Amino acid sequence: MDILFAPYFALFLIIILGLLIGRIKIRGISLDISAVLFVAMAYGYFGLEMPADLKNIGLVLFIFTIGFQSGPAFFETFKKEGKKLVILTILIVVSSAAVALTCGMLLGYSPALTGGLFTGGITSTPGLATITELSNSGEATIGYGIAYPFGVVGVVLFVKLFPRLFKMDIKKAEEKYEAENLEKYPKVISRNFIVENPEVIGKQISELNIRKNTGVDISRIFQGGMAFTPNPQTILFSGSIIKAVGTEADLLKVQNLIGTPTDVEIVLNENYDIKFVVVTNKKVLGKTTRELGLQSKYNVVVTRIRRSGVDFSVSSNLKLQFGDKIKIAGIKEDVNKVVEFLGNEASKVHEANYLPVAVGIVLGVLLGQISIKIGKFDFSLGLTGGVIIVAIILSRIRKIGPVVFSLTTVASQILRQIGLLLFLIGVGTEAGSSIVPMLKTSGVSLFLSGVLITMVPMILAVILGKYILKIDVLQLLGGIPGGMTSTPGLAAASSMTKTNAPGIAYATIYPIGMIMVIICVQIMFWIMA
Repeated sequence: MDILFAPYFALFLIIILGLLIGRIKIRGISLDISAVLFVAMAYGYFGLEMPADLKNIGLVLFIFTIGFQSGPAFFETFKKEGKKLVILTILIVVSSAAVALTCGMLLGYSPALTGGLFTGGITSTPGLATITELSNSGEATIGYGIAYPFGVVGVVLFVKLFPRLFKMDIKKAEEKYEAENLEKYPKVISRNFIVENPEVIGKQISELNIRKNTGVDISRIFQGGMAFTPNPQTILFSGSIIKAVGTEADLLKVQNLIGTPTDVEIVLNENYDIKFVVVTNKKVLGKTTRELGLQSKYNVVVTRIRRSGVDFSVSSNLKLQFGDKIKIAGIKEDVNKVVEFLGNEASKVHEANYLPVAVGIVLGVLLGQISIKIGKFDFSLGLTGGVIIVAIILSRIRKIGPVVFSLTTVASQILRQIGLLLFLIGVGTEAGSSIVPMLKTSGVSLFLSGVLITMVPMILAVILGKYILKIDVLQLLGGIPGGMTSTPGLAAASSMTKTNAPGIAYATIYPIGMIMVIICVQIMFWIMA
C-alpha cells in the first residue's frame, strides 16, 4: 500500500478521484475541478507530503495564463468598472481585518496570532510574511495554519453557493455580457447594393469618401459585365453593383448613400481571389493596415480583421497582433504579394510557443522579490502579484524587439489546467496535514475566529456589490476571490461560466487586495502592540 502515498502516484490518483467526484451534482451544484482540493486535503490528513515546490510551480502557471488571457481586457475593464472594484476590494480586506482585530482583542490573542489568523483567513502568503517579520514570533504561523484551511475551502464553497443564495442568475448575466461584447465589437457582414443615387453616379470612390462617411470598405464592383477590385479612381455608374463590408449600422449608411440592397451576387472571374491571411511577419506588428498601405501599395481591399474569433472593421484602426487574420480581396497576383508580406505561416500560430510563459514567470518572480520601503511600510508584490502583473503587461504590449509574446488558446488552456491541478494538490495536502493537529492544540475558538474572518467580508461584499454598487454576478465571481486573494476561489468561479469575466475581475482586484492586506497587517500589529 506504500505506492498509494508515493508522490508521483498519489498526484495522478488525486486528480482522477477529484475529477470524478467533481462531476457529481447535488441539486444542480457540483464542485467541478475544485473537488481535487478536497481529495488532496484528505490525502494530506493521512500523511501524504508533496514536494514543497509543487504548489508554487502550479501557482505561477495558473496565474500567468489567467493574467495573459485577461490582460487585453484588463485596462478597459479597470477604466469602466475600476472604481466599483476598488471599493469592493477595500471593503473585503478592511472588514476581514476588522473582524480579526475584534476577535483578537476580545479573546486576548497576541498581535502575532491575530495577524496570522487574518492572513490565513484571507489566504495571503505575502501577508503572513509581513506579520512574521514584524512579530518575529511562531504564533503568526500557528494562526495562519488554523485559519488557512477554511480560508481555502470557505471561499470555494461560498463562490459556488452565493449566486443561488442571493438569487443571482449566471446565465442571464452571461447573455448580457455577450450582448455588451457584441455592441462593443459589432459583427462585420457584407451586403450588395445597386448604384442608384444620382449624387454618386459618375463620381470616383475617392470623391465620395465612402470609408470616412460610412465606415465600410467596398471589396468588389460589378459593372460593364465584369467583376473587379475597385481603387480610389474607380467611377460608379448607374446600375452597377457594389459589395460593401462593415457593421449593420454602417451598411445602413451605405444604403442611404448608394442605393437599394440586392441579392444579386457578384460572380468572380478566374483571376480574382478572396482569402484570410494570417499575420506572422514580426515587422508588421503594432501597425494598422492603413499604416502598412495594403490597399494603396498592393491594390487590394482589406475587408475585415479577425482576432480571437471576433471580426473587426478595418476602420477601427486596430493595430495588428501576431495571429490576426486579415481578409483581403483582389487580383490573385496582388493578393499573393500581400500574403508574402504579412507572413501567412499558419504553422507558427499553432505552435505551442512557451517562451512567453517562461520569460513572464521569470520576470514576475523577480518583480515579486522587490521590496519598497515607504516610511515604516515595506511593500512587495510576492510571487502571485509579480507574475500576474507581468502577464498582464506582456499580453498588452505583445512584442519586445524580435520576441513576440503569443500563446495559442490550446496551449494556454493546457498550462492553465495543469497549473491549477498542481496548485490545488499542493495547497490541499498542506492544509489537510495541519488542520486536525492545530484544532487539537489551539482550540475551536481560534478556528471559529478564522471562519468569521473568511465569511463576514464575502457576505458584505455580495450585499454591497449587488444592492449598492450594482456589480453583476460574473464580476462578483472573480472580484470576491480577488479581494480574498484566493486562487482556488477563482478556479471555482472559472468553472461556473463560459466567459472570462471572472478572470478579468480577479486580475483587476488581486494586486490591490494584496497590497491592502499588507497595509492592514501592519496597522493591526501597531494597534495591538
